[in-house]
Amino acid sequence: MQANRLLRIERVISNNVLMVLDSESGKEYVLLGKGIGFSSKGSGTIEAKDPRIEKRFRLDDRDQMSEYHTLLEGIDPEVIRISERIIDSINGQFSEPLNNKVYFALPSHIQFAVYRLKNGMDIVNPFLQETLLWFPKEYEIARSAAAMISEAFDIEVPEDEVGFLTFHVHSAVSSVPVGELVKFSNLVNEAVALVESELGASIPRDSMDYVRLITHLRHAIERIAHGKVVRNPFMNEFKTQYPEEYRLASRLGSLIGERLETDVPEDEIGYMVMHLYWLLQTYPGERPTH
Repeated sequence: MQANRLLRIERVISNNVLMVLDSESGKEYVLLGKGIGFSSKGSGTIEAKDPRIEKRFRLDDRDQMSEYHTLLEGIDPEVIRISERIIDSINGQFSEPLNNKVYFALPSHIQFAVYRLKNGMDIVNPFLQETLLWFPKEYEIARSAAAMISEAFDIEVPEDEVGFLTFHVHSAVSSVPVGELVKFSNLVNEAVALVESELGASIPRDSMDYVRLITHLRHAIERIAHGKVVRNPFMNEFKTQYPEEYRLASRLGSLIGERLETDVPEDEIGYMVMHLYWLLQTYPGERPTH
C-alpha cells in the first residue's frame, strides 16, 4: 500500500478503529489509532500516511474479512469501547506486539458473555484453577477487565468468566488461538483424570504435586502439538526399571496422541515416567488391576 494514497472509509468501527478500502488495490484494511474514528465521522477518506494511525493490518482471505464485517455489525458500541480499554491495558503491560485478531475476538467474546450474564445464564469454567496457575499476569489483567465490564453493563462478572478472559489476554500476547488454549486445557484435565484413576487417589488441587503435574502436561502437550522433540537420554533405562510408570505414561501418550491426532515421541513418554514415579510413591492408593 503506497503511503500517500487516500483510503476510502468503509466503516467507523469505533473512535479508534476504522475499516477502509484501498481503491487501487481493492484490499480492505483495519486502521487503529487514537481518535481516528471520531474525527473521520462524516468524512469519506483518510490519508494512508496519517500520523494518527498506530497500526494497520489486512486479512488476505476475503471471506474472513466478510465474516468480520458481519460480526462487527452486531457488536454493541459500548462493548467496542470497553474492549479498547482492555487492549490498551494489555499493551501497557506487555512489550510483545499484540495479535491483531484480538480487536475482533475480544469484543465478540465480551458481547456474548454480557448477553449470557444479563439473561441469567451460568458461565462455568472447568479450567479456572489451572488458568490462574499458568497465566498469573494475564489473569490479573483479566480481573481488571472483568471489573470494567461489570461497571459498564451493571452486571456481576463471575470468576469463571475471568478465566475465559485470561485466555483472550494470553492469546493476544502469544498469538496462540483461544480455541487451542481451551483444547489443551481440556486435554490436561483428561490426562489428570486418567492419572488419578490409575493412582486410586485424588491429587489435592492446592498441592505442589498437582502444580508440577499439570505444568508438565501442558508443556508436553504444546510440544507434541507443534512437533517439537526434546531428547531423553534415559529412555531405555526408564522402560526397564520403571515398568508400572512406563505403562501409565504410555496410556497418557495414547490419550494425548488420539486427541491431537499425532504421534507422541517416546522421549516425551520418558519424561512423563519421571513425574509419574514421584506420584506413585506419594499416593500409594488402591490401584486398578490390568
